[in-house]
Amino acid sequence: MTADGQISADVAIAGGGLVGLSLGVALARAGLDTVVMDGEDPAHTRSAAFDGRVCSIAYGSKRVLDGIGVWNGMAVDAEPILEIRVSDGDAPLFLHYDHRDVGDDPLGWIVENRVTRTALLDAVAGCAKLRHLAPVSVTEFTPQDERITARLADGRRISVRLAVAADGRRSRLRQAAGIRTMDWSYAQTGIVCTVRHARPHRGIAHERFLPAGPFAILPMTEGRSSIVWTEKNSLAPDLLGLGDSEFHAELASRFGDFLGALEVTGPRWSYPIALTHANRYTGARLALAGDAAHAIHPLAGQGFNLGIRDAAALAELIVDRHRLGLDIGAPDLLARYQQWRRFDALALIAVTDGLNRLFSNDIAPVRLARDLGLAAVNRTPRLKRLFMRHAMGVVGELPRLARGEPL
Repeated sequence: MTADGQISADVAIAGGGLVGLSLGVALARAGLDTVVMDGEDPAHTRSAAFDGRVCSIAYGSKRVLDGIGVWNGMAVDAEPILEIRVSDGDAPLFLHYDHRDVGDDPLGWIVENRVTRTALLDAVAGCAKLRHLAPVSVTEFTPQDERITARLADGRRISVRLAVAADGRRSRLRQAAGIRTMDWSYAQTGIVCTVRHARPHRGIAHERFLPAGPFAILPMTEGRSSIVWTEKNSLAPDLLGLGDSEFHAELASRFGDFLGALEVTGPRWSYPIALTHANRYTGARLALAGDAAHAIHPLAGQGFNLGIRDAAALAELIVDRHRLGLDIGAPDLLARYQQWRRFDALALIAVTDGLNRLFSNDIAPVRLARDLGLAAVNRTPRLKRLFMRHAMGVVGELPRLARGEPL
């Protein structure tokens, strides 16, 4: 800290969510002086009850979390995904992924968000090079020659060589940098809740495509499953306003009875489903990561995995440049980051958007064609293995951490 109270560091990250904290831990453990500016009080995370939020963590993302020393703190509360079954409503034809077809490792894990954040906070506490400021609010970033300065609402200033906006879909810093976005509303609402069921789920995740949108059943620990229920905006408020017994009946009609009697546990909550994609991922000494750069349809649960690959790629570029003693906020580094991450994001946007549009209708000829398509993929082992590896996050130009290599 300078004499005038200004904090000086290598990198400042606005946003203490799962992506921002992961990037902060990765950089600090590689020797960079890093500041994470978090809007949420860590004490709230540690004392909060389960709020219904979970993440689907792909195998490649688990490698990243393991590589930065976080996974061991969450592994006991992570439920492995051993199989995935994709079906078109009640159609007899479906697509079945089995982890044994590609190796011994699970396809992914379902973990409560509070578990992941707590593990990250524990890792933060063990990083001498990481300063975690919370709760704070960032009001602006101002580029100044070879540095950029962040100003906090309490008047403090932080001077760094590179700033990262990981402050979510409605990123204030992205807006302040004049970076525009492509936005699209799906006229759908995501309804999220947790159920306990009489029969074991056996680590099987289900993605059912219903006329209103996908209905996901995700295996959790303690004989529970997380429900991500996509519904039309016109119907969602009425469903959310139902009493417990009526809501349970509507849920059961979509869930089915294959896991026996159901019991809704914990809160139910909802959010509007929309697409947001930044026209560019960088500004002057500024990089966007996670939902600040791209927020996609929750279909297939890939939003967190996309963001964690942002963090791993950006960390690799920064650390490599830092080890050479070169400028970590230089335009060529930022250009490489955008080139690297933009293709991955656009590919996932195209897949999730296309599948949602294809399956969110009940037109008979279209339904027959897509059911035959699912069956065809299911009977083509090489193609199915490729899709499985995509779901595991181990295809494409991967950062070292996602390949299981040290940073």
